[in-house]
Amino acid sequence: MALELGRVTDRKPPFKYASFTRVGFSDTDAQGIVYYGRYLPYFDSARVEYHRHLDMLPTGRQEQELVMRANTIEYHAPATFDDLIEVFIRVSRIGRSSITYDCAAYRAEDDVLMVTAQQTLVLVDLDERRPYPIPDWYREKIGAFEGEDLES
Repeated sequence: MALELGRVTDRKPPFKYASFTRVGFSDTDAQGIVYYGRYLPYFDSARVEYHRHLDMLPTGRQEQELVMRANTIEYHAPATFDDLIEVFIRVSRIGRSSITYDCAAYRAEDDVLMVTAQQTLVLVDLDERRPYPIPDWYREKIGAFEGEDLES
């Protein structure tokens, strides 16, 4: 099994998975706080770890790939250099060709909510550049992990 940078958790239902990241100096702006755009890579890393945990990471070039369609973020509190951030992630909905992820980043030291996000990715046929239906096996694997909290 591959080394995971996250873990299954029941600390923040309905989230069932979280990964960790530490704020690097290059993540901060002139005010000394995490630059707002740096949360996107934190969420990307959590999504990769979520899929690694479910043994769903693609290897090699694929005929279809998930691409970002929409991203909504709310900032609740600032993080600073060297803060340990726990990023919770879940699939909240699977549509015909899209998957919606909910994300929440908390400062690990004091459990303060820093940022929340909802991201919708669409499965795209790379040759046609058109939406492609989410396969049944994918729905089943995510559904088995998320349980009743998953909306279809």
